[in-house]
Amino acid sequence: MRLTEFWRRMRAHFGDAYAESWARDYVIAPLGGRTVIQALADGESAKSVWRAVCQVEDVSSRLR
Repeated sequence: MRLTEFWRRMRAHFGDAYAESWARDYVIAPLGGRTVIQALADGESAKSVWRAVCQVEDVSSRLR
């Protein structure tokens, strides 16, 4: 998954205004207690980060 696709899905799920805030502030256990932003900065793939988001959020099947 490309990073652009990751952010498209984040905006589709959370909304334009909230996606980046959630990614910056919400700590996700499946990412080792990191935020989305931290995990991406640490080199985690966008696909693995998206899977972690899907584990902790009720993401619609069309976005999974």
